[in-house]
Amino acid sequence: MIHSIQPIVAIIGRPNVGKSTLFNRIIGRRKANVLDTPGLTRDRNYAMTDWNGKPFLLVDTGGYDPMEGNDISTRVREQVLMAIDEADSIIFITDVTEPDNAIDREIVEILHRSGKPFILTVNKCDNEPLEYEANRFYQFGTEDIHPISSTHGLGIGTLLDRVTAPFQKSGGEAEADDVIRVAIVGRQNVGKSTLVNCILGEERVIASPIPGTTRDAVDTPFNLGDKKYLIIDTAGIRRRGKVERGAEYLSVTSSIMSIQRCDVAILLLDAMDGIIAQDTHIGGYIQDACRAVIIAVNKWDLLEKDTGTAGAFAKKVMEHFDFLPYAPIIFISARTGQRAMKLFQLIDEIIPQYRIQIDTSLLNRELQNILKRHQPPIQKGRELTIKYITQTGTSPPTFTLFVNSPDLVHFSYERFLRNQFSEVFGLKRTPIRLKFKRKSKD
Repeated sequence: MIHSIQPIVAIIGRPNVGKSTLFNRIIGRRKANVLDTPGLTRDRNYAMTDWNGKPFLLVDTGGYDPMEGNDISTRVREQVLMAIDEADSIIFITDVTEPDNAIDREIVEILHRSGKPFILTVNKCDNEPLEYEANRFYQFGTEDIHPISSTHGLGIGTLLDRVTAPFQKSGGEAEADDVIRVAIVGRQNVGKSTLVNCILGEERVIASPIPGTTRDAVDTPFNLGDKKYLIIDTAGIRRRGKVERGAEYLSVTSSIMSIQRCDVAILLLDAMDGIIAQDTHIGGYIQDACRAVIIAVNKWDLLEKDTGTAGAFAKKVMEHFDFLPYAPIIFISARTGQRAMKLFQLIDEIIPQYRIQIDTSLLNRELQNILKRHQPPIQKGRELTIKYITQTGTSPPTFTLFVNSPDLVHFSYERFLRNQFSEVFGLKRTPIRLKFKRKSKD
């Protein structure tokens, strides 16, 4: 397994079999919309999650229905097929009350042709007689069948045990790879491909002033001194309502996936346009993926400037991207090469923090010092007690705090702890992920 690329698990099935309910059950919060209406999920929905210390990217897809002939249904089918192609493991979900559905049969054939490992998951097995009915699905010719009830949470743990069995735990040998993956992202026509060519010193990818020239994420290995990098050029990300069905839609989705599999995202802005809503929208994707980021203001050579221009622009960037406080800001010109290679000085400053491993005893010693300075506030008439802390992942640094009740953790105190860890351990250039788990009295 490659460093920083998390396994991808896709949930697929026809409409209204409970895909989004299972998705929400696994990630532990209500992210996907769930209604008893076929076809509600049209686009793929992503969330990073983990099971027993094994992180993975969970993908919820729209309902696959070859019988529908409208544009939306066609787009959903394209998304489902792309999700299958990207996935490392697939949860194929069916409905126990419909054991001989023609669409289910078609999906099974697609999965067999893909060669991807999948578990035929029979949903809505809310009691023992219905669980027995799941045996009827053996007619599909697969031995890996698992009955669940996504509504009531029955069988989910065993399902996840089987899905994640081949995956590596975070912080293990899987993260020993020394390649640094850098995704260059931004909206259309901000100069992403021009920057890639500038870095590589040759026209490796097509750069054009025509928006949308780049359709697919292009990976290019690149060595600088004794460091190994993988440069990922991506398609421009437009607002969802502006994205056309078909090739452009798939390429934008690929760009979002590229953020998930990088170590550092270079978010490219256009100095001539200033900062627009779509720039911050893309920054939100980076924040959701919990990836390190550099905000690079491109076309700086084209802007009329005085001595205060850079400072004023940087202040605006910090105001618009206050949710990415760890992001350094740099002004470049991909066309002339101005300061373009200084990006790698920043990347080399970020990566040791992004991949850091901190000793448990040091973590707990510093935690006690933080708690002495600022005790948790009382919530709901009860006091939060933090027992101890341990690091449970890197890339980004991930810490699990064992507490008397996770419900008592207020978002403001979580932010305080994150800022304290950033200060104490010198992690000002990396996102920090905190998890809170209940510690029993025993």
